Amino acid sequence: MAIVAIVGGESLIGRDLRDLIGERKLYADVRLVGTGEATATLTEQDGEAVVITPLDEGTVRDAQLVFLAGSPDSTRKAVEIARKSGLASLFIDLTYAMEDDPAARLRSPYSEPEGFAAPPEALSVIAHPAAITLAMLLKRLRDVKPIVRVMAHVFEPASERGQEGLNELQKQTVNLLSFQPLPKRVFDAQIGFAMLPSYGSEAPEPLESFELRIEKHLATLLAGIEGVPMPSIRLIQAPVFHGYSISLHVEFSDQPDLAKIASVLGAPEVDVRGPDVEAPTNVGIAGQGGIAVGAIAADRNAPCACWFWIVADNFRLMVENAVAVAQSLLPGGKRNKK
Repeated sequence: MAIVAIVGGESLIGRDLRDLIGERKLYADVRLVGTGEATATLTEQDGEAVVITPLDEGTVRDAQLVFLAGSPDSTRKAVEIARKSGLASLFIDLTYAMEDDPAARLRSPYSEPEGFAAPPEALSVIAHPAAITLAMLLKRLRDVKPIVRVMAHVFEPASERGQEGLNELQKQTVNLLSFQPLPKRVFDAQIGFAMLPSYGSEAPEPLESFELRIEKHLATLLAGIEGVPMPSIRLIQAPVFHGYSISLHVEFSDQPDLAKIASVLGAPEVDVRGPDVEAPTNVGIAGQGGIAVGAIAADRNAPCACWFWIVADNFRLMVENAVAVAQSLLPGGKRNKK
């Protein structure tokens, strides 16, 4: 049985990863590794106490595969330990910290072309969930009619900034209702009850940098899919805790048939909501796999175009793709999309 380590097993995405590995019954001995503690700590999994060990050479050396789900610093530290020690561990990065590394390969099994195979020694970086979502949908829509133009408004949840982002949104919401000063360390702006096109000037990272990441990842994913133009993307910070929402506008070469669109989109990992079903929401998709699309409507002012409303649980979508990569790499692993 292979040994698999999760660096950042205590993080938000690390907890989702632990849950999915349990659901998929990955044939592996899973060990949790912390990001900042110098000593072992305890956490809970399925009602039982689980030890989270410190990140050091021993924890990396013993693992055949390492999920990187903590902070960017812990990701770089784990990879540096392996390389300095000459270890042959396989890495799956869910933090984007290694995306510019020469050995990195962007991965998204839910949208990759059939037969795609990355070099076995590659450092797998899981694509941004918004890029995965758009690539999944556009890959199918090209079969309706040739696509001329695509525009997407992507609504970002606070959870993409980790636990600190969630805490700041929660505290801002409470403080606004009680007329207290607002904490602004993460966003340097009011996010509670507000939509933001950018963060404050003193935010650790500008919102534009995350928009550029989505564009870069989506361009890479679409490079392997013929007939899909690069979308125009606008990222907006929404005052929600979890889940991406995307308003997508697709212009085809000719007037499309809405019934055909619904049938083309249908797939195990795509939940298509018809006109007689309530449109999906980021709240309703929480904890669910794949993506959901609804409110599919013709553009009244452009007969060759359609609107789509898409939602996805950002962490669940990433860990599903990460586990699919792991299943293709581990001995005896089995790729299972859903």
